[in-house]
Amino acid sequence: MNQLGDHGDEVLLRAAFQFRAALIHYFRRKHADPNELEDLAQEVFVRIAARRSAEPVANVGAYVFQTAASVLGDRHRRRVVRHAEDHVAFDSARHAEFDIDASRIVEARQDLRAAVDLLGMLPERTRIVFELRRFDGHPYADIAIKLGISVSAVEKHMLRATRRLLSFAQEAK
Repeated sequence: MNQLGDHGDEVLLRAAFQFRAALIHYFRRKHADPNELEDLAQEVFVRIAARRSAEPVANVGAYVFQTAASVLGDRHRRRVVRHAEDHVAFDSARHAEFDIDASRIVEARQDLRAAVDLLGMLPERTRIVFELRRFDGHPYADIAIKLGISVSAVEKHMLRATRRLLSFAQEAK
């Protein structure tokens, strides 16, 4: 079954399945992760099933392996962009959960309450600038326009608020 004419993409997909074992072997030879061999073959079949073309496929085998090469190339590009080699596998011994006891929860709530109180004690303009930036994520320029002040003034208000919060954090330690 080397040439397919107007039989449609369904016939192409059925023909492609005949190459499954050869695809697995191809991916293994290309040094693909052994845990991904089946996924890579499945990706080839998904792409072939998604094909929407009236053009007949003259050589099904060549088409299947051309698609496989494309799948490998795309997988490699995604791994490079996502820095897959830099990821660390989860290890329950290394990444153990922290024991959170009641006293730590109470202490954290007290710290949060104190920080909220401290924000409330800031001059109104400084507090508003800080809240717009840190809580709402507005850029300095937008805050300046909204409050009718210069970007430099926004920076000074942020510096004042940050210094007060940092000094509080240092005192709390």
